[in-house]
Amino acid sequence: DASNSVGIDLGILNYIHTSDGHTVDWLDLEDDYERLRGEQRKLSRKEKGSSNYEKQRLKVAKVKRHIKRKVLDYQHKITTWLVREYDAVFVEDLDVKGMLEQSHNARNKQDAAWRQFITLLEYKADLYGCHVVQVEARGTTKECASCGVETAKPIWVREHSCPSCGFETDRDANAAMNVLQRGFSELGLGWPEDTPVETVTATDT
Repeated sequence: DASNSVGIDLGILNYIHTSDGHTVDWLDLEDDYERLRGEQRKLSRKEKGSSNYEKQRLKVAKVKRHIKRKVLDYQHKITTWLVREYDAVFVEDLDVKGMLEQSHNARNKQDAAWRQFITLLEYKADLYGCHVVQVEARGTTKECASCGVETAKPIWVREHSCPSCGFETDRDANAAMNVLQRGFSELGLGWPEDTPVETVTATDT
C-alpha cells in the first residue's frame, strides 16, 4: 500500500525523522559515558599488567558492553515499531565509514550504529511482511522535496526553504520526503495522491 509507506532520514538532531512527521529522539547516554570516562581514568592510574589493572580493565569493558546493549535495545524498539506500522520503509543507503571519518560528532554517529539499525530493520521486515528498500542518500538534504531544485545548506541550517517554489519545512523532514520519493521510484510507484508533499510536516515526537 503506497499510501502506508514512509521515508526515514537518519538524523543529526534526532535519531530518525520520518516523512510523515514523526521524530525519535537520540538515546540519552551521557550518564553512561560519564561513568565510562571515570572508569577509564581509574584504569589509566593502574600499573599495566598488574592484577588491579586487569580488574579495572574488566570494569571498563563492562560499562562499554552496557552502552552497546542499551543502543541495541533502543534500535530493536524503533525497528519493530516501523515494520509493524508501515507496509514499506525506505531508508538512506549510508556510507557509515565516511560519516564517521568526516563527522565532528563521530561518537554520536557510532552510538547510532546505523548499519546495525538497517540490518535489524531488514531482518524484521521479513518477519512482519514489510518492504525495506535502501535508496541513494546523496543530495536528500539539498534537493527540494516539492520541486526538485537543489539548494546548498550548511549543517547548522535546520530549515528547508526553497528559493524556487517557496516550499518550507524542517531540514530533516525534507530529506525524509526525498527518501520516500526515491523509494517509490525504485519500486516503480508514483507519489500517492492522498499524501501531498506540502502537508507532510514535522508534527510530533
